[in-house]
Amino acid sequence: MKQNLSDPLIPNSAPEIRNKMLEAIGITDVDDVYASIPKEIRLSRSLNLPDPIRSESRLRKHVEKILSTNRNTQDNISFLGAGCWQHYVPAVCDEIAQRGEFVTAYGGGQFGDHGKWQAVFEFQSLLGELIGMEVVSTPTYDWSAAANSALLMACRYTGRNEILVPETISADRFLQMHNFVRPVASIKTIKMVPDTGLMDIADLKSKISSNTASVYFENPTYLGGIETGAHEIVGIAKSKGALATVGVDPITLGVISPPSEYGADIVVGDIQPLGIHMYGGGGLGGFIASNDNPELIAEYNALLVSIAPGLRPGEFGFDYSTFDRTSYEKRGISPDYIGTTQWLWAIIAGVYLSLMGPVGMKEVGKTIMERSSYASSMLGSLPGIKSPAFPSVFFKEFVVDFSNTGKTVTEINAELLDRGIFGGFDLSNQFKSLGQSSLYCVTEVHDKDDIDFLVQSLKEVLT
Repeated sequence: MKQNLSDPLIPNSAPEIRNKMLEAIGITDVDDVYASIPKEIRLSRSLNLPDPIRSESRLRKHVEKILSTNRNTQDNISFLGAGCWQHYVPAVCDEIAQRGEFVTAYGGGQFGDHGKWQAVFEFQSLLGELIGMEVVSTPTYDWSAAANSALLMACRYTGRNEILVPETISADRFLQMHNFVRPVASIKTIKMVPDTGLMDIADLKSKISSNTASVYFENPTYLGGIETGAHEIVGIAKSKGALATVGVDPITLGVISPPSEYGADIVVGDIQPLGIHMYGGGGLGGFIASNDNPELIAEYNALLVSIAPGLRPGEFGFDYSTFDRTSYEKRGISPDYIGTTQWLWAIIAGVYLSLMGPVGMKEVGKTIMERSSYASSMLGSLPGIKSPAFPSVFFKEFVVDFSNTGKTVTEINAELLDRGIFGGFDLSNQFKSLGQSSLYCVTEVHDKDDIDFLVQSLKEVLT
């Protein structure tokens, strides 16, 4: 038996309003809206839902009680990374993010969101300077979305249908890449050198072909190592007429050469380290960048904001560029589809980059490398632990091997959590050859006391 309930928190739930709406569209029952859906796939039973909470104050208490069971990075020390990292967020970033002109930046146009377009253009310009590229897109959903879109760009640009990626790529990104690119291109994986964790150049040479659209690699790698053979990888790609697509963590570029310096054609990555908090869903925002190649720009699926002179001397305006290539303009005949665009994150990242400048980015990069190196060496001093697991130079993430401790990463992380520590990301499922290993992340937010507490806690856990 259907109940005609009215809820103050649900619009148009009052029976008299609902009946008027049904009458207006010529039906008598809400179920008639779904008449075209076969009955065998419709849910025939009532939903197993609790009684409604009709008081806003009671509902708030209920939700807060549920959320209070979460463990957060404010009350605990986190050494997790693997795609979403804890960095310091200057207070001004939060202040700007809350401004009415920008808080609705997900959608809307230049008339409703005053200043948004200029702010995004400045973000593109600042990030372009950091990575050494002339064209930067508005943020995509995340790094994976950016990488996938860039690889489809490469396929259309070259007219080829094969992609090469390192086997050290994250499992999540690889699965997304497989699903995204599969209708257009096949994907081959390049082995890593077991002793270094870096790309096997010989294996790359054996697998690249005249049908390869792009060689994709990340620097630093997912396992944290810096690809010292980046120049050679790019050279091998170009020798076969393929594009070199490089994934990069932008906060590394204050101390590590940008991909433009070793010849990358397309650069992708995530702006989350640039002043954006770790939220429940990530706080992520990918970007695509390239040099000013009109033929390659025509294959961008992401939005681009440009500056143009106004009607009067000295006036400038900001608006979309090459809009006719997008799915907004071409609809169903566009070669690609523009999805979620993280405008607000672009504005915050622009604020962060303007605050830091070249000197600030260099300082934070040096700080991170010093602290991660200290953490790795201290962990490596503990019995049974190999840290770092690879001798390669790393930035903020490194692999720690617990195989000789007699405990699994799952067991170790559970005991660390009891002590208020989020341990490293468990790699044992994806990288079985690494045994009981985890990926630790150390950034500028981790001081010496945090690292020493981790080391002491692990000493207790392993004894």
